[in-house]
Amino acid sequence: MSGSDSRRPVRRRTFVLGAAASSAALAGPLAVPAAAAAFGYTDDGSNYVVDTGAALVFKVSKATGDLTSLIYRGTEYQGYGGMNSHIESGLGSSTVTIARSGSTILISVTHGTLRHYYAARSGENNIYLWTNKADASVSATRYIVRVKAGRFLNDEPDSYTYTTRTVEASDVFAKSDGQTRSKHYSKLRVIDYDYIGWTTGGVGLWIVRSNHEKASGGPFYRSLLRHQSADGGGLYEILYYGQNQTEEQRFGLQGPYVIAFTDGGAPSSSLFSGNLTTSWADSLGISGYVGAGGRGRVAGVGITGRNTAYPYTVGLANAAAQYWGPARSSDGYFSIAGVLPGMYTLTVHKSELAVYSTQVTVSAGGTTTVNSIAIPSSNDPSNASVIWRINDWTGTPSGFKNAGLMTYAHPSDVRASAWTGNVVIGSGNEAAAFPCYIWKDVNSGLLVYFKLTAAQAAAAHTLRIGVTTAYANGRPQVVVNDTWTSAIPSPPTQPNTRSLTNGSYRGNNHTFTYSVPASAWRTDTSQYNVLKINVVSGSGSTSYLSAGTSIDAIDLLI
Repeated sequence: MSGSDSRRPVRRRTFVLGAAASSAALAGPLAVPAAAAAFGYTDDGSNYVVDTGAALVFKVSKATGDLTSLIYRGTEYQGYGGMNSHIESGLGSSTVTIARSGSTILISVTHGTLRHYYAARSGENNIYLWTNKADASVSATRYIVRVKAGRFLNDEPDSYTYTTRTVEASDVFAKSDGQTRSKHYSKLRVIDYDYIGWTTGGVGLWIVRSNHEKASGGPFYRSLLRHQSADGGGLYEILYYGQNQTEEQRFGLQGPYVIAFTDGGAPSSSLFSGNLTTSWADSLGISGYVGAGGRGRVAGVGITGRNTAYPYTVGLANAAAQYWGPARSSDGYFSIAGVLPGMYTLTVHKSELAVYSTQVTVSAGGTTTVNSIAIPSSNDPSNASVIWRINDWTGTPSGFKNAGLMTYAHPSDVRASAWTGNVVIGSGNEAAAFPCYIWKDVNSGLLVYFKLTAAQAAAAHTLRIGVTTAYANGRPQVVVNDTWTSAIPSPPTQPNTRSLTNGSYRGNNHTFTYSVPASAWRTDTSQYNVLKINVVSGSGSTSYLSAGTSIDAIDLLI
């Protein structure tokens, strides 16, 4: 343990729970203590003060719409560095109103074209939030719950508590033992979690995410979710963040997402976006709100042509909304409910690789049934006959060296294996020896050794390199046996921000193909052919911020 780590209090045992944690702790309508306070609100002159009638009292600024206080069981949790909890870094001057409707209190915040809402339900230790962003006048869309220092402590990947040495920009930190930390290192894709937060074992504070129908990036998008620093902690609901984005932002009402307190356990699964019902909000007048009756469903009979070794996800997307759901492993059946009316592109993903798409139309109150989908064999590049292949085609770098670590660590992390090293086809560990990322300034010039039969060496072959994203237009140019060099391929469309160093390989999947002539091969079948893979680009900086790319699979077709 480093000297700075030794400053941590030892009296508090801290756990970090994810989407698979137990939901035994009550966090819904049943979470009413035996001696509940009176449900209602007051005006202290500067804030609307809401007592949920359970164990939670919170305040919202009448001037800005900031959440200025979160008191649970008599303890204040909100705030660090003199800052409140709010949209972005605070909206500033806003119009804020409050109204009670039966067992619900709604606070409405208007800032220009943006509308934001807080709702409290009698007897619940929850705050329900909606955000309606109508245009780009607010640059991104996030809500951050700022939590006082010392309330929850952890040393997880998305924490940089008690360390000050940066290894990249001002947001990637290194501990004294060489491990790296950053708020970007959540490990999780959106599809992987229902909530994020902390627990001491006696108190849990969580954000339960919304369905992200107005977010961007799809089910496999990764973004910052949580951070810890010496000043305090932050929990995020990220609806649009300009980091490694593959889509334009969507506008309209998003929510609810929920700030939930518990007695230490996970939030109730009744709050999860796939389970939560909010008929109580139907008549509250929330701008852009569409209740269950105004939504439809898409159901698929099944999907054939799947590789059952992998999970399949079905996504719906148009310019206004996005949704997704799993395909059943036994037959590919899927059902996606709560969909806004409109026409959508339906995409079937093998792991994260799109292998089929079609158009569907959804109507309010109806179910759009999709007959059994047959994925053409040619749509999955894994079905092609090959001389050799390194890794399988999944739309991810999973299986390659360091791939798992890169979702929660910087490439310079002490736990990373060497980024250099060559690969021999037939060794049995080709994928594990091949680095998941290749950078112009770090490991460009990677060599792959392989042998060909006489018949194979007498023919031209197609080489394929699949990538999942690129930084600074990095793309592969190949050299075979130092006698044949491919043309420099054009860069595909990719996000223009950091990705490989902040925990994300998710960009736009792309396959580079190279037609290698027979003259490039060695005719002596006892000799190895040598494939050199270089990264080329006129952009980028140095080291791990030089131009680079993430690899999905590499193969040589028959």
